[in-house]
Amino acid sequence: MCKRFFILHFSLFMVLCAVISSCSKSETYADQKEKERKAINAFLSRDVAICANDGDTIVHVGHINVITEEQFHRQDSMTDVSKNEYVLFSGTGIYMQIVRKGAGEKLAHGQSKRVITRYIEYNIMSDSLQSRSDVLYYSTTPDIIDITNSYGTFTASFNIENGGGAFYRIYNSTAVPQGWLVPFTYVCIGRQIQADDKIAKVRMIVPHSQGQANAQSGVYPCFYELTFQEMRN
Repeated sequence: MCKRFFILHFSLFMVLCAVISSCSKSETYADQKEKERKAINAFLSRDVAICANDGDTIVHVGHINVITEEQFHRQDSMTDVSKNEYVLFSGTGIYMQIVRKGAGEKLAHGQSKRVITRYIEYNIMSDSLQSRSDVLYYSTTPDIIDITNSYGTFTASFNIENGGGAFYRIYNSTAVPQGWLVPFTYVCIGRQIQADDKIAKVRMIVPHSQGQANAQSGVYPCFYELTFQEMRN
């Protein structure tokens, strides 16, 4: 009887230890956000070069010089690429560099456009190229965004009439990450008509809360390089 009693209590003790150990190893959401914050801070100063599978450099991110929104607006809502400046939007935690403001005009209030976007997506937490559409394979099926400006608030979805582009196919969602909408306040959406016309191009660090669904659930930030071009009617 005593032996059975001892075995029962010992078994309960082992189960309790296992539960405590499991709880101590599990991460809270606050822990995950702290890890994300540290990963972003490290990324800012790491002199990162994003490479393709063959080793060729796709984007040399470099050491990032962070500027405030106040400085950004004093600079006519531009970032100095020669200084590798990125503006930090403190309300969302998004960092953005405007590489090119783009041809054409900004999207006006009440206006809607169909926009071709090509992108590079880099997972900062896993330090890896996650997906991209700036390759020959997707040249005829780019991601297309239907976007509307309503008093400075942008709503958008991926257009999938022709099967959708890389981002839609990978994540199986028409939802455009909230972070991707931030540049539309500042860049122009047009087409390359003259030889020296350049379409809009930005680089961004997007925390999980402003990213795609997988980033939100996995609590990881992504770096993006994005181009925006008005689609022909």
